[in-house]
Amino acid sequence: MALALRNGSVVVPVMPGSVSKRGSYDEVWTYRSPESGDVALLLFSDAANKPEQLPQTVALHDGAWLHEFLRVHGSSVTTVFFDIAGPHPVQATPDELMRVLDL
Repeated sequence: MALALRNGSVVVPVMPGSVSKRGSYDEVWTYRSPESGDVALLLFSDAANKPEQLPQTVALHDGAWLHEFLRVHGSSVTTVFFDIAGPHPVQATPDELMRVLDL
């Protein structure tokens, strides 16, 4: 997975209408647990793996973008899920991903 993150792209759900003037998506959609308040960043290897219940608007970002996003917002994110609905779900902390992306 580390190799894929450093050299590939991830599908990121974003808030509809959040396209900035630069053409990037400024407002990434995250899930906040109503019970604990914990925030999860949900990423997908392919838009086909994204559950229908999530926002339909997505962005395609690379590992450098993910590294920067976690550098800026990682302290407010409790966990990151990849392909949470399958076929091979993976969970990691922002710190673990930062270490992998720093290599």
